[in-house]
Amino acid sequence: MLLVNTNNEQPTKEEGKFPAETSLLFLYPVQADEMSHNGEARPFVLVLPGGGYTHLAQHEGEPIARWLNSLGIHAGVLHYQIGDFEFADLIKDVEDALRWIREAPKDWMVIPEQVGMIGFSAGGHLASIAATTGAEKPNLLLLSYPVVSLHEPHTHEGSRRQFLGANPARETLDSWSSDQRVTAETPPTFIWTTADDTVVPVENSLLFAAALSRNKIPFELHVFEEGRHGLGLANDHAHARQWLTLAEKWLGQHHYIKKG
Repeated sequence: MLLVNTNNEQPTKEEGKFPAETSLLFLYPVQADEMSHNGEARPFVLVLPGGGYTHLAQHEGEPIARWLNSLGIHAGVLHYQIGDFEFADLIKDVEDALRWIREAPKDWMVIPEQVGMIGFSAGGHLASIAATTGAEKPNLLLLSYPVVSLHEPHTHEGSRRQFLGANPARETLDSWSSDQRVTAETPPTFIWTTADDTVVPVENSLLFAAALSRNKIPFELHVFEEGRHGLGLANDHAHARQWLTLAEKWLGQHHYIKKG
């Protein structure tokens, strides 16, 4: 179940306040005095933080939304269900969030054909599964050191166990490995990761890029030689921080950033 927080207070899932199966969407619209193009409809990017489906990494949420705002892009952070959840419900919450972003009346305007999504780590798994299998897909996809394959030896065991439980069948692993679900309907994708990531191996990004290539989906892949997992904005890693400039240029290429 999706709950949209339009006033952007920070409610928490205290006992009895929200059902456990609630996902919360926090909105970060570009403020009128932040950019010169006031009052115009803008692109939107939905942010899905990582956390292995057990928690949500705060540094992959609001800071990413604020970075997108600095580019003139509306943003929202989805605090999706974690812990004990049904994965079909989780995908539906992402779909409902995308649908709300495109269709709901707001004081600020969104270009419905320019609604992207960015996911980090396990949030990258959720984003890529929603973008490949969902009935409501983003128009663009950005993946940061994503979990993609649920098969050994490249999967992140914690994410797989939390998402599918112990000993899932091979057919189930195939169904929820996003590299196995890429089709001609998958949106253009930007991917970045590091070659020595010891938590989510680089092969996850390589597998997804290969699947995009087979299906002739436009994509851009950047693998930095070194860097720990979970860098986020990479404020403490000057080399990997290049991903921000590269992503900005890619978003501009797809007309999500207005020049001038």
